[in-house]
Amino acid sequence: MPSTRQPGDTRGETPEQTGSAPMMDLLRFTTAGSVDDGKSTLIGRLLYDTKSIFEDQLEAVEGASRKLGEDHMNLALLTDGLRAEREQKITIDVAYRYFATPRRKFIIADTPGHVQYTRNMVTGASTADLAVVLVDAGKGVLTQSRRHAFITSLLGIPHMIVAVNKMDLVDFAQSVYDEIVADFGRFAARLTVKDITYIPISALEGDNVVERSTRMPWYQGGPLLSKLETVAVGARTNSIDFRFPVQYVIRPNQTFRGYAGVAVSGSVAAGDDVVVLPSGMATRIKSIETFDGPRDLADVGESVVLTTTDEIDISRGDMIVRPRNLPAVARRLDAYLCWMDATDLAVGRPYLLAHTTRRIQAIVKGIDYRVNVDTLHRDPASTLAMNEIGRVEIEAADPIFFDSYRLNSATGSFVLIDLQTNATVAAGMIRGETHDVAAATHPAAATATTVSAGVVWEGWNIPREAREARQGHQAAVLWLTGMSGAGKTTIGRLVERQLFEQGCRTMLLDGDNLRHGLCGDLGFSPADRDENIRRAGQVAHLFFEQGAIVLCAFVSPYAAGRSNVRGLMPAGRFVEVFVQADVETCRARDPKGLYAKASTGGLDQFTGVSAPYEEPAEPELTIDTRTMTAQAAAEMVIDFLRRSRLIDV
Repeated sequence: MPSTRQPGDTRGETPEQTGSAPMMDLLRFTTAGSVDDGKSTLIGRLLYDTKSIFEDQLEAVEGASRKLGEDHMNLALLTDGLRAEREQKITIDVAYRYFATPRRKFIIADTPGHVQYTRNMVTGASTADLAVVLVDAGKGVLTQSRRHAFITSLLGIPHMIVAVNKMDLVDFAQSVYDEIVADFGRFAARLTVKDITYIPISALEGDNVVERSTRMPWYQGGPLLSKLETVAVGARTNSIDFRFPVQYVIRPNQTFRGYAGVAVSGSVAAGDDVVVLPSGMATRIKSIETFDGPRDLADVGESVVLTTTDEIDISRGDMIVRPRNLPAVARRLDAYLCWMDATDLAVGRPYLLAHTTRRIQAIVKGIDYRVNVDTLHRDPASTLAMNEIGRVEIEAADPIFFDSYRLNSATGSFVLIDLQTNATVAAGMIRGETHDVAAATHPAAATATTVSAGVVWEGWNIPREAREARQGHQAAVLWLTGMSGAGKTTIGRLVERQLFEQGCRTMLLDGDNLRHGLCGDLGFSPADRDENIRRAGQVAHLFFEQGAIVLCAFVSPYAAGRSNVRGLMPAGRFVEVFVQADVETCRARDPKGLYAKASTGGLDQFTGVSAPYEEPAEPELTIDTRTMTAQAAAEMVIDFLRRSRLIDV
């Protein structure tokens, strides 16, 4: 057979090969469907008819076809590369193929149709912008067709083409096509994919693949390739939320420290303000380095090395983000999980969770339900077997920084790895934080309290980010802790007055004031003290979500209580201020006469006298009021807020 590449034909070549200047965009798409629906044949037909096959490839396929006893060239062999695939005439592994037309470049993922290899389909489709779901015209819509359509929807693929294949076997009958379209449409109505195109084709004979078929005049749409060349690409690319997971710290000498990684979403420029998670430390981008030299901007998808203006401890697994566009931070996740291992999921067993560049131990705490992909019903389940998909609750040993998979597939996806075999056992897509511990959005999150039956968290009407943008400063919670008489309230009042005069939205919460109302029913036992701080934390969180800088002056003697309140806020937005003064200094001040009363037995469970105080181990700020005036302490707090870029005034 003569070569399909004619002299002067540049189809399938890159601009660098042809010398042409414009760079074409790239469409990644996947094929899906049931066994023998013709996925590999369709891809072979696309490659053949677009003249994207070299002569030696054709000769190899012709030879393989003869060995299999075929009386014609089997185009499916262009993608079925494994020996087992050719012998069984099915696709087992994911095959990737590249081709190009004068209008666009393409990368195809040919995924298996057999239920045994559903996990391979998930892998192949995870980066696709479009899915071509094939349906055999002679068999109609089968379970695997529905399964793959559901996975397409689950993965957030924005475009779907339903290719009704093998129309040549049903005499190109419009009635058959219409019945399949109606059947698939009833199922697809329950999916989230909005752009669905139906095309009748014959992959074997080429009808409506690259050129319009003359044997189906009743079909008024264009061929498959036309849709592939014109569909909008980039719908899954998040160009807004800057996320830079650090892969490696580069330190070639004492004068250079850079952080290598990929801008998985968004962009950043030299001079931009950034925050490093999990520390919450603020800094600026000093430079953006590449192999070809420094650049002013790092765009989504680009591998670069960032340097910062400040010396901050940054390591692999940290994430660099913008200060006013932070990801969610949580240990417990609500996620969909596709189980890929022959050994069933074990609830409560530790696995390694791989998320961006972080590796953290995690457990599956529970399974909400298993998805019946044929009916989309939610079946109760205590485990997941290979290729099953379920909605689960995952708890990680440390917080991770993520976005919903729907908003950002790069930071919303993860895999689970078996700690003993090192095998990847599951792929996950994060929906959000679990409803009972939604640390940044659900105010009951970081506490041990339960939620009343029938109560549903509604979410915030106006997002905090919108409030922050309007008022010109970030929200934060400054938690002033220390013994009675240390100066917490005095400092808090001075700081609030200065912030208010500079135009900031503020709120001051004082322990005594809350005990006159919200916490008036509580005493001073350890349990009552815990409940007092829990309620105070909930109130602080509400004002925080309103966009305020909330100053909280509470003795809060227990580290666990303060830690729970910290867990309600995103990373970098909770500032623990240890107002330090020894008992003798506080007793000498005794502004409310409490130490005198406690010394005579008039007060039980008084902190520093008859009840303990647990000093903060690593506060963001320590103020020693034994040697510092209240005004100087207030200036110290304001300066910290400026250096942390929580305020710009």
